[in-house]
Amino acid sequence: MRHLGRDCGRQGLKDEAIIPLLHQLAPVTFFTRDLGFYRRTLCHPEYCLVCLAVGQYETASFIRRFMKCPGFKSRSERMGKVVRVTHTGLQTWNFNADSERRSAWPT
Repeated sequence: MRHLGRDCGRQGLKDEAIIPLLHQLAPVTFFTRDLGFYRRTLCHPEYCLVCLAVGQYETASFIRRFMKCPGFKSRSERMGKVVRVTHTGLQTWNFNADSERRSAWPT
């Protein structure tokens, strides 16, 4: 796993510089707590954006939970998606899709 600011990019990278960086690093899954990245227009077949709508001390456990979720386990399944992770489930935009998909966490 690579980390922005430590392994790639630079410390203090501005939001508007992140998407061009993802194009360079593709294929990649980018996790953020910045919900401003949850936009349909940011769907791209070469990366996945995962926006975590959880507390800062919950992020690690929700990342693990997300990565075990059907439909997101492999890199190829994640590419082209922008996902919002919440306590109750997932909201997903898919590349070239007209509507948002909502799902509860699997049991």
